[in-house]
Amino acid sequence: MTKSVRHRLSGLSGDQRAALAESLRARRATESAAPGHYDVVILGGGTAGLTLALQLRRQRPGIRVAVVERLAHPVPETTHKVGESTVEIAAHYLRDVLGLQDHLATQQIRKFGLRMFFSNHDNTDIARRVELGSSVFVPLSSYQLDRGRLENALGVCCVEAGVEFLAGRKVAEVELRPDDAVHRIRIAGPDGERDIFARWVVDASGRGQLLQRQHRRLRKPVGHTANAAWFRIAHPIDVGTWTDDRDWAARIAEGERAMSTNHLMGEGYWVWLIRLASGSTSVGIVAEAEAHSFGSFNTLDKAREWLRRREPQCAAVVDEHADVIQDFRVMRDYSYGCEQVFSGEQRWCLTGEAGVFLDPLYSPGLDLISIGNGLAVDLITRSLSGEDVTALGAIHDTLFRNVAAIWLAVYEKQYGLMGNARVMTSKVIWDTAFYWGVFGLLFFNDKFRSAATVPSLAADLGRLTQISNRVQQFFREWAAIDDSALPAQFVDLYAPLDFMIALHAGMADELTDAEFEQRFNKNTRLFAQLAGQLVSTVIAAYAERTYDDEVVARIQGWQRDPIIAELLAVYRRERHRNPTSPEWINVPRSEAGQPTPAAPAATAS
Repeated sequence: MTKSVRHRLSGLSGDQRAALAESLRARRATESAAPGHYDVVILGGGTAGLTLALQLRRQRPGIRVAVVERLAHPVPETTHKVGESTVEIAAHYLRDVLGLQDHLATQQIRKFGLRMFFSNHDNTDIARRVELGSSVFVPLSSYQLDRGRLENALGVCCVEAGVEFLAGRKVAEVELRPDDAVHRIRIAGPDGERDIFARWVVDASGRGQLLQRQHRRLRKPVGHTANAAWFRIAHPIDVGTWTDDRDWAARIAEGERAMSTNHLMGEGYWVWLIRLASGSTSVGIVAEAEAHSFGSFNTLDKAREWLRRREPQCAAVVDEHADVIQDFRVMRDYSYGCEQVFSGEQRWCLTGEAGVFLDPLYSPGLDLISIGNGLAVDLITRSLSGEDVTALGAIHDTLFRNVAAIWLAVYEKQYGLMGNARVMTSKVIWDTAFYWGVFGLLFFNDKFRSAATVPSLAADLGRLTQISNRVQQFFREWAAIDDSALPAQFVDLYAPLDFMIALHAGMADELTDAEFEQRFNKNTRLFAQLAGQLVSTVIAAYAERTYDDEVVARIQGWQRDPIIAELLAVYRRERHRNPTSPEWINVPRSEAGQPTPAAPAATAS
């Protein structure tokens, strides 16, 4: 709603306001029905733009939506895009919100969870590495995606749903007209240039960032500097064949390791291996800039040599099948934020990489698309119904950027932990639990739209932010005093951990509003308890090192920290009436060779 319309409405009675609003809606409907006039124009027809278009039409079939995409469709099935692995939020969005269950079940791969192998000496035997993963499938499925195959399916669904798909056309100019009824978008294609008009404009152009380039103040640097290079190879790489160790193979009760999103972890880096339904495998190198210069792996030849030096088993398979390497791509300094992603007043949104990109670890890209698209749909549909969404746009914008900031802290300054299997296994379990119990619970219950406006939820989110940020800092502090190697073993992040089982299943519980608020508060208290359990266990494990001044100073610092003191108090209060599995914290054994009191006994390979 424009400022002039709001001024006119302010002096009218209730009946007059309703009549004028209805007149405006009728006028907009007439304008939208004219050729080249739309309710929403989405700039970009990749996954972010197509999913938003489909969600808009599924939620409000009468909305006129156009997607402008520079590439002709269908795209090649093996489209080379990062984001080939999903986790629970994105899987729920694609499968249940957008109705793509049949496509995911028949045209993509069901993922056997996240799996990590931590470096051990020369990494020549995967069975001698610490392995973190699940021994069974978790109940809520996730998937590994051929992005081209997915985008082609989305394109077909969008057209069937009534979206006008303007493929093979480039956006030449965007003129935002916040004080007018419509924005103007000039597009260029084989038939020349023409103008189209829309009430709302959504930038889904990826790293092309059409609106960010027009409004340079939007892009925001972050404190996380890392680079990536990746390629696909037309060969099904199977980590399960990298050793003949039968005990190692027997750890897995069901599924195949090859169908996990596999991570080879080392000092300041990780390598992904993702099997795809087309038969190819995606191989990616991700490294912190300070630890590994971009120039050491920014070409295919350099990347292969980089793998030979650090991940020889992976390199051997790549070298053996080098003749079927399909492509190669890099992203330098890939992480960035944004000053604003939604404007209710000016009627525009950013989605996907047009707004923010954090890191590929844990596959958050499609999750943030799912969350952001839900907020965008809420704004757009309310606005097209005549509601003034100026304030709501600011609320959604702040919420989304705060969620992204919590997520960013999972990666920022944390790549130095990747070579420390002891600390990193606990961190991955914490990160996964937090994802399921906070973000997953909110999304599955469609509560992101109201999270910032329900007082109890807003208060719990603030508390969770404080807990999460302090725990991420604690992991760095723990690593700074830990110099012990973790023996090769299997760390199961799901089956033996009672709280992980409950948090995972709890995402899909159907809850009333009151029940949801109670559950969210319960989870908030659980994370305070888990954080206290982590700190208490680590302090107990290292307290006997009175000869080490650095350890003594660190423990004294924790004991003086008011946030940590509160977390410890919660843990001591709750541990007897609500005990939580201790196996997620892998602390060193005592000098006498026994586990410290709060530590689990390790299961050696």
